[in-house]
Amino acid sequence: MALALERAGVAFGGFRALHEIDLTVEPGQVVGLIGPNGAGKTTCVNVLTGFQRPTCGRVSLDGRDVSRLSAHALRRAGVARTFQAGRLFAGLDVLDNLACTGVGLGLRRAAAEQEAEELLAWMGISDLQSRPAAGLPYTDERRVAIARALMGRPSYLLLDEPAAGMSEKEAADLAALIRRIAAERGAGCLLIEHNVGLVLSVCAHVVVLDGGRVIEAGGRAAILGSKAVREAYLGAHAEAA
Repeated sequence: MALALERAGVAFGGFRALHEIDLTVEPGQVVGLIGPNGAGKTTCVNVLTGFQRPTCGRVSLDGRDVSRLSAHALRRAGVARTFQAGRLFAGLDVLDNLACTGVGLGLRRAAAEQEAEELLAWMGISDLQSRPAAGLPYTDERRVAIARALMGRPSYLLLDEPAAGMSEKEAADLAALIRRIAAERGAGCLLIEHNVGLVLSVCAHVVVLDGGRVIEAGGRAAILGSKAVREAYLGAHAEAA
């Protein structure tokens, strides 16, 4: 049981965005993916979620090759994601943002609304359900985007820079939420972040990309002790940790 990239590569013309990447996320596990801008992090997420097909290698879902499945088909198969921009339906309120996702996944309207209400309560943001999505503060927008991604109880959740722009307190609250998603809902989570402290506090295993290649993978000690990682990305963060 796992969502995985297996020697996956992506080329855009003569430019290779990913070079034979191996990456695995298991149910209930939180894996971090870090690296400098342009390292290939979002491309990895796009490949894993069907928004970009690999040029070589494959994407596997619980042992099945799903490299050719569309983003919609992968979502129905249990692979959900958020985006760097919230991408909420601005013309709808929060409850309808979640309910629309439920209907798109095959639920009847009443069942979708019930799941949406239960999910918002589980996250502690029921007070937002009647708020217009277009007027939400930035942090609430991010939380609603995660709630929407959790509709249908996906087996895997990929979070693309969910803490961008958050304060230290807000990032700590996000870390607690991610731990709950893995522990209480059993979802495997891939956390893509520039907030290195957040990643190292939540993830038992971290993969570091640079130039579309994996330059290090392991736990906190391995990441902070890696010269290649310090040179490529962490710099002063590693020295101060």
